[in-house]
Amino acid sequence: MAKTTDRSITIFDRRKFIQFFGLSSALLTSSYGLTNSFSGNAKELLKRITKELSWKPITLAIPQISDGLIPDEQVDFYAQHETQDDLILPEGFTYNVIASWGDPVGDSRYGYNNDHIGVVETSNHQAFLVVNHETIDYDNFETYLETFPMVMGYSLPDEVFDSIEGDFIWNFPEMSETNPAKAMIKTIAMEASDDMGISVISVERKSNGDWVRTYSDQDRRISITQALKDPAKLSKSSGPARAIFIKENKIGFDDGLGDKCVGTYWNCSGTTTPWGTVISAEERLDSHVYEPVKADGSSFPPTTIPFHPKTANGLGSIFELAANKYGWAVEVDPANKSDFGTKHTMLGRYRHEAFAINCKENKPLAIFSGCDRKGGHIYKFISTDDVVDCKSKSNSKLLEKGVLHVAKFAADGTGYWIALTPDTDIDPILPSGVIGNTVSLPNPDRVEGGVKKYQKDEDVRADYQTLGSKLGDLYQGNDETELQGAILIDAHYAANAIGATGCPRPEDCEFDKKKGAVYYALTAITDGSSDSPTKEIFARDDYKEEEANLADSQKDHYRPGMIIKIIDDDNGDPESLTFQWTTLLMGGEPSDDKAGWVSPDNLEIDGKGNLWMVTDISTETLNVSVVNRAEVSRNAMRGIHGNNSAWFIPTSGEFVGQSLPFAMGPTESELCGLKFSADQKTLFLTPQHPGLLNGMRKNMAYEEREFTIKTTEGKEFTQSRKVPIGSNWPSKKPNQPPKPSIVAVRRKDNKPIT
Repeated sequence: MAKTTDRSITIFDRRKFIQFFGLSSALLTSSYGLTNSFSGNAKELLKRITKELSWKPITLAIPQISDGLIPDEQVDFYAQHETQDDLILPEGFTYNVIASWGDPVGDSRYGYNNDHIGVVETSNHQAFLVVNHETIDYDNFETYLETFPMVMGYSLPDEVFDSIEGDFIWNFPEMSETNPAKAMIKTIAMEASDDMGISVISVERKSNGDWVRTYSDQDRRISITQALKDPAKLSKSSGPARAIFIKENKIGFDDGLGDKCVGTYWNCSGTTTPWGTVISAEERLDSHVYEPVKADGSSFPPTTIPFHPKTANGLGSIFELAANKYGWAVEVDPANKSDFGTKHTMLGRYRHEAFAINCKENKPLAIFSGCDRKGGHIYKFISTDDVVDCKSKSNSKLLEKGVLHVAKFAADGTGYWIALTPDTDIDPILPSGVIGNTVSLPNPDRVEGGVKKYQKDEDVRADYQTLGSKLGDLYQGNDETELQGAILIDAHYAANAIGATGCPRPEDCEFDKKKGAVYYALTAITDGSSDSPTKEIFARDDYKEEEANLADSQKDHYRPGMIIKIIDDDNGDPESLTFQWTTLLMGGEPSDDKAGWVSPDNLEIDGKGNLWMVTDISTETLNVSVVNRAEVSRNAMRGIHGNNSAWFIPTSGEFVGQSLPFAMGPTESELCGLKFSADQKTLFLTPQHPGLLNGMRKNMAYEEREFTIKTTEGKEFTQSRKVPIGSNWPSKKPNQPPKPSIVAVRRKDNKPIT
C-alpha cells in the first residue's frame, strides 16, 4: 500500500486518540509527521521527549522516532546491532530480582513462567504479591526438563518418555500399577503441575528502594499438586455452575468432589480488586482438559484428550480432572493464609486473559474480561446488587450473582452487550462472517454434546432451525440455576450461538476510572481453524487495501495487532448495555507511520493516566532473519523487532499517543506483569520463559543474522545482528540455567517513574 494512504489511516486513528483525551488540535501530528518536522534536528526531538518524560527512551533493534537520529544517521547506527540477554532499561534505572523459579514459597516453591502480578500493599513499604504461573507445556517443556535438575538439585525420571510407544498416552488411569513407567510419569506430572498456578509471597521495600521477600506465614502456593497432596488446599466455587458441580446424575464425568476444585493452572493475566484481593485468569484450559461439554454442562471423560509426553499437554488425563472446573476467574485473598482460591462461575468459563473493574458506590459492580483466542469474545459482568463501599471485602459476594454479557460491535463505532442468559435469542455467527470462514457452535446433537465446526452458512441454518429460538433451548437443567450454569460453563460457544463479535485475541484489559474507558490489547488479527475475528469489524477496508498490494504469502490480515478502547454509554455507567468503541493505536513499523511495536499484550495505567504496554511476539519469531521483505509474511516480519519490549504511551502533553520504548526483555522471553506500586516508584515486571527455544545459553553462544530494515522514512538497508542462542538470565553468568523471575524496576534516585 502506498505510504501516503497508510499514513492517512494512522493520522485518523491518532486524531481519534487525541480527541478522546480532549487535547488541542495543534497536537494532531502523526509519527511520520513528527519525525519529518524534526528531520533536520532529531537530537532536539529526543531532547524534548527526554525532558517531558524525565527519562530517555531506550534504543531498540530498529529505528524509532525517539532515537535522536535523522534517517541517514540511522543507517550507520543500526547497521550493526547486538541483542542483549538482559532486561534493558533507560539510563538512571535499575532492577532487582525478587523471586525466581525454584525459590521456596511456603511448603513448595516459586513456580515457572510467571505472568500477572497482583499487588496488595499493606503499608508504604510492605505488600503481598500474588503471581500467576502460566505454563510448563508446549514449547516450554524441553527447556523445563533440561534446566530442572540444575535449579532443583534433583532430576526428573524423564527417560521414561523414551519407552512410550507413539506420541500419546490415551488412557493413563488404566495403565497397570505394576508398570514402573506409571509412577515415573506421575512424578513428572506432579512436579510440572506444581510449577503452574499461583504464588502468594510477602515483600517489603528496603531503604535503597529494592523489594525483598519477608517469608511470612501467609506465603503459599495454589496449584493442582498442592490440592492433590492436601484436601484443605482445594479451591472453592461460587455461582450458577456450582449447581452443575454438585448435581447428581450428570450426563458426563463426575469427579466426586462436589463444589470443590483441584487447584488451578495456566494462570495468565488478572487484576487487583479495590477491596484488596486478586482475580487470576485461567487461560488455556484446553491444553490439559477437553473444553467442550455436555448439554447439562458436565464434562467429557478426562481421557478424551491424551497425555502428550513431548509437550506435557493433557495433564487432566493423568489426574482425572473434571474439565468444567477450569477456565474460570479465581479470586484469592493474599492476607488469608487459608484461602486457596474461589472460582467465580458467574464470570464465565473460557480462555480468560484479564480482568478490569468498574467499581462505583451505589451502582452495580462491572467486570470486563477477554477470551484469548482467534475469534475470542469480550465480556462484561454486571452484578445484581450494588456496591456499598469499594474497599469492602464483602464485594466478593457481588461476584456470585448477576448477568454475564458479551460484546456485539458495529462498524460505526457503537456496540451493545448481549446477555448470556437462557432467554436470549439464538442468532449464530455464520462462517461467511468471520475471517477464517469457520465457526464452532454447540453441537446440534445435544445428546452427544460438545461442539461442531461449520464452514457453510447453509449448514448452520439447516441444523439450527430445529433447535429452538432461545439460548436455553441448547442446554439442559432441572431449574433456572442449572440451565444458567450450563451456559456459563460453555460460555465461548454459547456466545457464538447468540452472534457475539469475534475479536482478534483480546489479551489484557485495563479500566481508566477517570475516563470511564476500558482499553483492550488485541494481539493479532489472524485466521483460525475453529474461530476467527468478525470480518465486518476487523477485516476493515484499510486492512483490505494494504493486502491488495501484498503477495499471497504475506496476506495474514493485521498480524501486528492493535489497542482499542470501549466507553459504556452514560459516562461509563457500570450497568449500561450500550457502548462506543474505537481503535486507538495500530501496531507496525514507524516507517509505515505505525506505533513501532507489534503483538501488544499486558496493559497498565499509571498514576497520571498514561498507558503502558508490553509485547508478546511469539518466541519462534523473535530475531528470525528477514532478508527479502517482499517474500516474508507479516507474521515472520515481526522478527525484525528484536526481543519483546515494554512501551510508554503518554495520554497528555506534546507526545500524546506516541509509543516510546521503555524496556527490552532477555533472550527468547516475554515481558509480563507490568504493575506499578501505589507511589509510582516501582514497576513490577515478570520476564517469563527466557531461553524458551534454545534453553541454557552455552559458552555465551550467539549467531550473526542478517535483516533488511527501514529508516523512519522508509529507506531499506541491511543490518547485521548478533543474537544470543539461549539464555542465562537472570544470573547472566555463562552456562547457568535461565529462570523466569519477578523483578522490581525503579529509578536509581528512587523518585517516581512517572
